Amino acid sequence: MQSLLHSAGALEQIKARAQQAATQTVDRSQVQRHILIDVAITFIGASALPKMDVVGKADPYFIATIDDKIKLISSVQPSTLTPVWNEIWRVKNVTNEGKLKIAVWDKDDGSPMDDFIGQCETDLSAGARELDIIGPAAGLKRIKGTLWVKVDRAPASSLNLLPYTFDGPLVYSRHFSPTVGLLTNSLDDNGRRLYSTWEMRLKGIQTFLSGPLQHWNTNYLAAQRIFGPGPASMALRASIQTGHRLLYARSTTNAFGTIDTQQDVLSLLTGGRKSPHRVKPAVYTYIISVDDDTFRFSETGAAFLVDFASKHALHANCAENVRYSGEFHPRPVTSQGDGWTSFDETVQNDPDVQWELVFDNNSGTYTPSKQLLPNLKSLLEYNFPGFNIIALDREDPGLEKSREACRTYALKIREEGTSELQPHVHVEGEETLSSRASISIAPVGSQNKKSMDDADESDFGVTGQELVPAYQSEL
Repeated sequence: MQSLLHSAGALEQIKARAQQAATQTVDRSQVQRHILIDVAITFIGASALPKMDVVGKADPYFIATIDDKIKLISSVQPSTLTPVWNEIWRVKNVTNEGKLKIAVWDKDDGSPMDDFIGQCETDLSAGARELDIIGPAAGLKRIKGTLWVKVDRAPASSLNLLPYTFDGPLVYSRHFSPTVGLLTNSLDDNGRRLYSTWEMRLKGIQTFLSGPLQHWNTNYLAAQRIFGPGPASMALRASIQTGHRLLYARSTTNAFGTIDTQQDVLSLLTGGRKSPHRVKPAVYTYIISVDDDTFRFSETGAAFLVDFASKHALHANCAENVRYSGEFHPRPVTSQGDGWTSFDETVQNDPDVQWELVFDNNSGTYTPSKQLLPNLKSLLEYNFPGFNIIALDREDPGLEKSREACRTYALKIREEGTSELQPHVHVEGEETLSSRASISIAPVGSQNKKSMDDADESDFGVTGQELVPAYQSEL
């Protein structure tokens, strides 16, 4: 009897161990799915792409996503069926079994829609691979070319970060206003700067600016007119959003580059009539967006800002919230400590000069909290190593002094025109971005019988008591 009991007990132990092993196998499989890795994906290029238009070749670009959680939009390669990108994308804390999807498009400048070429998908196992680009179901030939990618991966190194954290590199795109050249084709690249915006995705947003978002300023007249509930506000928002889309659209004329060194940053800040290849004493308007963590900026005197109610709303695409916004300007570090005031113009090699960037929160539309200025400073120093970042509140007396020294130097030493310090047009009759945007939404705007100049408080859905002017420099 004891022998039978012993055998039965042994059998139960074996069953229990088998169940435990089976459970462990399931758990191990689940753990495998939740293992986090860091990836560096190189998009090498493509070949054998089809012609999408009757005339010419194609202007291909791609949109890549990982698990539909994070997105990358590539540069546009003009007039080619064999584009070479060699663009790298680093992302932290991706799931081990994540999927990379790549959609390839043909850019059609001037058209509201681009042509879809095809897409491909792959896992995130290490190594290089060729991927067939699969086109739409219609047609006999569904394979629309080949795309080459290479995946490098390693165990996650920063588990304190959120999943799918962007880790570089910093790639910028430079966009020209679509109106440039219509009546200004005599302008050289320095003049064209005033028709340009720059955009780059920053690293470390969730680390340094994960706090409260900066909502539009409900006490600011221009912001009330933009974000109010009335029909005139709706028309104004539509105009600004159309202007933003025109201004930031990917096109074959965009310039692209990577920020690796301090000199790369300085190269974005050069220009001027007298010294086109030197750091320009200029003030820039910027926002850091919520939707894609991009840093967007232009010269505050940019010509496309003419007639827009808010520079910051234009850059932010009328978003109700931004992570931060304001203005910034470069200034040299001098022995007297007064920046442009005592800068020696005979120093011809700007890389030999020590530079710092002065950022502020001077934005009437969003009025960012000065409590976040130290966070902004840390974020920018993390992204732009080698620069001393000065973060000043808009009411700091030192800010006005530094900004005016910058503008004075531009006028007196670099001989810039006063018109270049504020939004302007170069010649009479020149089409502005605002007018182009208004034409694009004419069916919407035509519903309003009053012009924007004639609109009263009721058109914006606010009362006279709410129209509190603030920070007039925004206008």
